[in-house]
Amino acid sequence: MTIRKLLFSSMTVVLTGIFFSCAGRPAVKGPPEKLVVPPAPEDLMGRGLVKQEELALFLCENNADVEPDYARELAGYYIEEAAAEGVNHDVAFAQMCLETGALRFGNLVTPDMNNFCGLGAIDAAHPGERFPDPKTGVRAHIQHLKGYATEEPLNQELADPRYWWVKKGSAPTIRGLTGKWAMDPNYDAKISGILVRLYDFAFDRAARKRGQ
Repeated sequence: MTIRKLLFSSMTVVLTGIFFSCAGRPAVKGPPEKLVVPPAPEDLMGRGLVKQEELALFLCENNADVEPDYARELAGYYIEEAAAEGVNHDVAFAQMCLETGALRFGNLVTPDMNNFCGLGAIDAAHPGERFPDPKTGVRAHIQHLKGYATEEPLNQELADPRYWWVKKGSAPTIRGLTGKWAMDPNYDAKISGILVRLYDFAFDRAARKRGQ
């Protein structure tokens, strides 16, 4: 295990203590537990840290027009579908925020398409894939990410019509998506930037709750 992975693993433990309930935990004497924001992950596979409520609130914070109930529903789908395939839901959610402009859309893909990652969006003649509902759209997104991340087979029923076009395992990290998922040379930096903001947002909420 690399030093980076060891560091991330140890910081994950601390963050998990922040984001998840401490109800029933026995009181202990001594200095308060230090709150630490973890570094943005690099790998597409892994376990996300941010809870559904924080994901939803972050989305609404970045787009006041998003209905809170819909934001919670969508966040739940990302956690559920990512867990089923072993994908880091924080990374997938951050990519969704980038690809859709926090659900503003506005380019080739429209909200009714339930396409949260620009799958198949090339030009006016090829505006992108359509999915029957948000959950299916999220599943397709997660499956496409997994296709890039690993050669492991899918665990869920196939929803991504472009899955077989992906060279499996060719981009296991966020950086690897640049030049493959999108040609923007700053694509990975933009996803990582959103991840940093997401973790800062969740950290601030945890710190405020702790101070109550």
